[in-house]
Order: sequence, then structure tokens, then C-alpha cells
Amino acid sequence: MKHLPLPLSIEKIKAAQVLVVGDVMLDRYWYGAVDRISPEAPVPVVRITKEEDRLGGSANVAFNCVSLGANVSLLSVVGDDEASHKLEKLVGATGIRPFFGRDPHLKTTMKLRVIGRQQQLIRVDFENIPQHDTLAFQTQKFNELIGQHQAVIFSDYGKGGLAKIQEMIHLAKDYKKPVLIDPKGSDYSRYKGASVITPNKQELSQVVGEWRDEEDLKSKAHNLRTELGLDTLLLTRSEEGMSLFDAQGEVHVGAQALEVFDVTGAGDTVIATLAVLMAAGYSVREALPWANKAGGIVVGKFGTASVSFEELAS
Repeated sequence: MKHLPLPLSIEKIKAAQVLVVGDVMLDRYWYGAVDRISPEAPVPVVRITKEEDRLGGSANVAFNCVSLGANVSLLSVVGDDEASHKLEKLVGATGIRPFFGRDPHLKTTMKLRVIGRQQQLIRVDFENIPQHDTLAFQTQKFNELIGQHQAVIFSDYGKGGLAKIQEMIHLAKDYKKPVLIDPKGSDYSRYKGASVITPNKQELSQVVGEWRDEEDLKSKAHNLRTELGLDTLLLTRSEEGMSLFDAQGEVHVGAQALEVFDVTGAGDTVIATLAVLMAAGYSVREALPWANKAGGIVVGKFGTASVSFEELAS
């Protein structure tokens, strides 16, 4: 059975308020020419000719929400370093409202990629774990912000910024706000009580094990959903589309991408689209075909990308 999407209302989306919480990152790119090998070691020498900074992690999720036309707040913990101030400036330029707790002992997560001859030569990561006091600020700020928003996304990249996620899920439920989670790792007990989680195939198999066939997948997905008290489990399946599991049963939608260039950030686009539409008053099942379409659009673009309302509605 084909599920026809309800028409989108730009007015409802413009009125939607989404709160994104999680691990922000600065994605830094250094591009250069490679003309010789170093005399010090058998490695290429890259003469840097261009530098570029992009929003990464939960900041990219927030950017996907604001690209669709929603009002977005971004809550995270960062260091008091160059990367954090650059990140805050980039975030502010998009129209996202940043709420950053600063920890002078924390290195803001930054991924530096050196690109030469049109390929990535090396990636250097800067990161460490935030301290208790900064996370306590985040929870307190979350309590202040949640009442002003219609949906919340927890974007977990395993960097320690969501150590108090259970506390925040309970707060969101007290306010009767839908909670959407992009999960990480093999311990999903920390996501108990969420409205929607959106694992991909690899992430889900880490938790429930490999499935033999569709019937086995259905059984494992519903068992996990029941065990964690989730309303919905949405499995993103790359070229196989998406499968939604809820109390009413299952819905499967096929992939829409005509040509796949880059799957980077597609999960960010899917969960952002779901959250924006839920904040605008659509149900998960009503939002599903639109989230699937958004994912199909974004994999047809190079690099971490987003989708505009006009692209989605066309």
C-alpha cells in the first residue's frame, strides 16, 4: 500500500519550535596542493590553499531543522577555545539560537580534515569528556527551554555531552513533548521513554543482533520498542528505504534517491525533518514519507548538506 503524504503547511513549519540537544562539532577542512613528498618521512607535503569550517554533529542537525523553516534552539556543552567561538559564530549566522555551556577544561570537538588531490589525506580529532558541572548547567537550561518548544531532538555522537539524557527525557515527558533520538553505542537503556529513535541498520544490529529475515527484524524491533517504552522505532536502511515500527504495526517506505553521491549527514536530515513536522503538528506516520523524501534529496548532494522547504515540497 502506498502512503501518500499529507500536503505540507509552510505556516505551521514557520511556527514550529524545535530544541536540539547533543554533541556539537566543528568540521574543519584544509584544502591544498600536493607537489612533493616530505624529506622527513614518506608522507605528502600539503601546501594549504583554502580553509573551510562547517557545522558538525548536533549543530548540523539543528541546521537541517532551520533550513526547513523552523525556529531552532541548540543546547550543548563546549570548551572556551577558538573552535567553540567559531562554532557559535557559524551557528548564530544560520538563525539558530545557541545555548552553549562553556567548560574551560573541555576541548570543543573538532574534526580537521586535510584534503589534497581531491581526497582526504588525514583526519585529526580534538576532543575530551565534559565535566559534571557543565552537564548540570545543560540540564538546568534544558528545564528552562523545553516548555517553549514543541519537539526535542537528542543527537548523540558518543562524546559525553548527553550523560544526563535520562533526566532530560523525563523532563520532556513531564511537559508532554515528543522526544526524538539519533542513538549511539550498544546501550539503548539510556533512551528509555523516548517517542522516536532512528537507528540505521548497523546501529540496530549492535543492539538486537543480526536478523535472519524481515519477520525476525519485525520481532526484534517490536521487542526492543516494548522493552524501552518507545512509541516508535524508525529504522533507516539506506538503499532499502525506511521501516517504521509502532503500536499499530509496521510501515515500510522505499528509498527515493535517484542517484547517491554522499550519504554523509543523511541521518541528520531524516531526524530533523521528522522533528520539524512533529513540532508542526504532524504525526510520525504522516511525517515519515516527507522524512524519506528529504533523505533521498540530501544523498544526491556532495558533503554534509540540508534540504529547504521548497525542495521538499516540490
